[in-house]
Amino acid sequence: MSLLNRRRALQLGTAGTAAFFHSATAPASRAENSPNEKLNIACIGIGGRGAANVNGVRSENLVAMVDVDEQRGGAMFEKHSGARRFKDYRRMFDAMGQDLDAVVISTPDHTHFHPAYAAMQLGLHVYLEKPLAHNVWETRTLTDLARRQGLATQLGAQRHAMANMRRVVELVQSGAIGKVHEVHSWIGGSRGMPDVPEETPPVPATLDYELWLGPAPRRPYHPSFCPYGWRFWWDYGTGETGNFGCHILDIPFWALGLKYPDRVEASGPQVDAQRTPKSMHCTYRFPQPAGAAAADAVRLHWYHGTPEILAQQGLSAKGNNTLFLGEDGKLLCGFNQLQLLPEEKYAQYQPPEPFLEDSPGFYREWLQACRGGQPASCHFDYSGPLTETVLLGNVAYRAGGFDWDPQSLRTGDNSAAQSLIREAYHEGWEV
Repeated sequence: MSLLNRRRALQLGTAGTAAFFHSATAPASRAENSPNEKLNIACIGIGGRGAANVNGVRSENLVAMVDVDEQRGGAMFEKHSGARRFKDYRRMFDAMGQDLDAVVISTPDHTHFHPAYAAMQLGLHVYLEKPLAHNVWETRTLTDLARRQGLATQLGAQRHAMANMRRVVELVQSGAIGKVHEVHSWIGGSRGMPDVPEETPPVPATLDYELWLGPAPRRPYHPSFCPYGWRFWWDYGTGETGNFGCHILDIPFWALGLKYPDRVEASGPQVDAQRTPKSMHCTYRFPQPAGAAAADAVRLHWYHGTPEILAQQGLSAKGNNTLFLGEDGKLLCGFNQLQLLPEEKYAQYQPPEPFLEDSPGFYREWLQACRGGQPASCHFDYSGPLTETVLLGNVAYRAGGFDWDPQSLRTGDNSAAQSLIREAYHEGWEV
């Protein structure tokens, strides 16, 4: 594998701003050349969910900790006091990029793309929180770049490693319920539509708010969306659909070999220009699923809220999030449970011998891939199309249904939807 000189790369441009090195191939990491050597990893975003991701890779050399909020990142800054400390990931790349093998990125949705893009330009392996990016164009760009660079990637859909997920996939793919023609998946609750702040309190001294905003539109600071409530504002988050869609739709995507829909529709309460909804229903049509367990076409439903079909069929949502409808039966499941229906038909059913290997651990999958092992289970070529599908549901809810061309990233004649596929960046963050 030809090597990109990371130090030279950093001399030629500031990480995260300009598009550069599209033709470069990824450098082999030190640990790939010496499998017993630990990886040098930088962690970007180390509060909240980021702290769990830092702990997930603590077996390696954690050489840099990056967070815009000294208070929120304080526990990890203190725990890993030997690592160099930064507020701005770009300065970290400038100072240390040539010494890194990989990065773990756990920032809010609107700041997933820029640090991941910069890292991959430098030939660094990437673990990235879900959803993969804030819009479809960003997601496709990162997916394609990772493939060109030959990098080890993993999306933070950690439930993919659960044993029950494998048993669900094995049942569907072995034909236990026959060809599948329809799937219903959901997340309960009604989070969304937060109150619009009326006051403008001062920015905490521990927070670099301008860096937190990054490429997104400017808005006066308020604690209701920073550090966490951002998830329910379109400028920064992707709502409850973006929050859980990559976890739950992972089940039908994996089981049926889904990739890109060709039609997307959605309904829900009146659209708010700023805030994500408390409920919604998206419908995706997949005309030619790759999975042998799929019928000629699959209709995939996603709900923020409990679907009516459960009450209609006398089924419980408790512990469940997905219902497969097949030609010969049904499969109701969640991350930790499954049930074949009707019960009397499957009373004596013997499931197939397990044929999907257990995960060695979700983080370990990625670390092994960084060392030259097989790709992690949620590498971007798999999780990129999954994320795109999730985000397309939000687009359809906000702008109406459309025919989707995954090659050109075009929404047919729906220009309002097209405007949401790629969003403009704040000055200074253009790519």
